[in-house]
Amino acid sequence: MHMFFRTLLHVLFLSRRKSDLEHYEVARTDFITLPTDLDINRHMNNGVYFSIMDVARFDMLVRNGVWRIMREKGWYPVVASETITFRKSLQLWQRFTIESRILGFDDKAVYVEQRFVRPGADGTPEIYATGFIRGRFLRKSGGIVPVPELIEAFGTVEGDGLPEWIERWGADVALPATRAEAPSTWA
Repeated sequence: MHMFFRTLLHVLFLSRRKSDLEHYEVARTDFITLPTDLDINRHMNNGVYFSIMDVARFDMLVRNGVWRIMREKGWYPVVASETITFRKSLQLWQRFTIESRILGFDDKAVYVEQRFVRPGADGTPEIYATGFIRGRFLRKSGGIVPVPELIEAFGTVEGDGLPEWIERWGADVALPATRAEAPSTWA
């Protein structure tokens, strides 16, 4: 329940007080590790990282104007796949920043990179964890919003496009449309 309130705090208050961003700029969202974020080892629970990434994505969507466009069009975002890699643990009361950026699109989804960052010993940012999200936008009236329609609404990403490895990852982790199409290794 506390994550719901964290999300509301950011979307309704904190995000609106920050500077606006272009659609593809890096959004920086500040957090602190709370007692409710901890696991039995007294560091942030691995599942909480994904929940806090959700909050940071909402902050990004509010600040870059995508949230407004989504509401006008009756769209909402969903996560299709996600992965995270950890380097260091976040401890109780540690302040950290999540840097979020939209990487680009493939033919079915949008990709977002999110990094958990704290100042290192020399003051330069140190990455504690990095996560990648493969998401889609759905219509409240039903159905998936096609990527060409997303690009028309949000514009194109500058640069070289998606890294080859992330396109492979997106294809490799995608589930088939039906259970009958899924190979099973379970008896």
